[in-house]
Amino acid sequence: MSKAFGSYQDEIYAAGLRGIVSSYPMTYGGWEAGAQAALPPSVWSYVTGGAGNEHTQRANVAAFEDWGLVPRMFVGAAQRDLSVELFRMRLPTPLFMAPVGVIGLCAQDGHGDLATARAAARTGVPMIASTLTVDPLEAVAAELGGTPGFFQLYTPTDRELAASLVQRAEAAGFRGIVVTLDTWVTGWRPRDLETGNFPQLRGNCLANYTSDPVFRSRLERSPEEDPVAAVQHWSQVFGNPLTWDDLPWLRSLTTLPLIVKGICHPEDVRRAKDGGVDAVYCSNHGGRQANGGLSALDALPAVVDAAGDLPVLFDSGVRSGTDAVKALALGATAVGVGRPYAYGLALGGTEGVVHVLRSILAEADLTMAVDGYPDLAALTPQALHRTR
Repeated sequence: MSKAFGSYQDEIYAAGLRGIVSSYPMTYGGWEAGAQAALPPSVWSYVTGGAGNEHTQRANVAAFEDWGLVPRMFVGAAQRDLSVELFRMRLPTPLFMAPVGVIGLCAQDGHGDLATARAAARTGVPMIASTLTVDPLEAVAAELGGTPGFFQLYTPTDRELAASLVQRAEAAGFRGIVVTLDTWVTGWRPRDLETGNFPQLRGNCLANYTSDPVFRSRLERSPEEDPVAAVQHWSQVFGNPLTWDDLPWLRSLTTLPLIVKGICHPEDVRRAKDGGVDAVYCSNHGGRQANGGLSALDALPAVVDAAGDLPVLFDSGVRSGTDAVKALALGATAVGVGRPYAYGLALGGTEGVVHVLRSILAEADLTMAVDGYPDLAALTPQALHRTR
């Protein structure tokens, strides 16, 4: 399943010979600046912002600079294999698109979840669809084509509603359930507080709730007739401060792979593993939920060690292909990107997301080529050296 992702640069150079220059920036900084110009200020601040003074968000990014990839010569890495095995699936790429709860609002037509799913279908990069979408999860799943999708669950306090959401995800064809553990309450986010903006309280991105039969059964009138009451009920059931006692119940909800997101401590890894999860997801929510914490990359090696043969998904701070390569070398099974594809979506819808994903994959592929790493098995911790 090896693909020459680096050939994307050949396409760009060939187009240049015909006088055609890419309409999209080639760096994260360019994607970010373009998205800021394209998005309404309230959406921009929600997507780009983090918790507190955003130290943890910056630390996530800076942590990648602490590691350097050691070049190896005379390897002859003419072809690279970036494919990974995950949940008995062979995926062509180690990348996935992390769940972004307002991704629907990042597209110019207001249907960013669908546009992102179409980009997944085009690139083979799996999408983790958030519980918080503009379009119902069934519509999102229908756009994925042959690319696997996963459903991210914000576990409500209403257990029947949780079960309904999971059952719908199964029926729609999602290939795993990702339970986010660190967002039962919203962290302190000054940017959003300054604009007084919490998108869901304004009725945005709640389609999975308002389309759900259990959620609708809890309302005196339909969400269409009384949207304010629907939002109020959502705010009452959204956040569930899960404990280890809830894990058997979560496990019982589905036979699909169960992935728990937000795990950064090795003891939590071991307990989750004992509880029957199929993978752990090392993440600090991109620095959006709690400030002053450890960067996710610094937590990754201990998480991988504790996980043993359990897959470890990773996100937080990934901005480039070289970042992805470093996370893979530290033991991540698959690496998620968040803000980069959100910015690509703002810039150009599906085409913008495809450009961002292909750019990240091309850089990863070419970095492995130049530095002599023909496949992901060659990317071990010994491939990295601490630079500071």
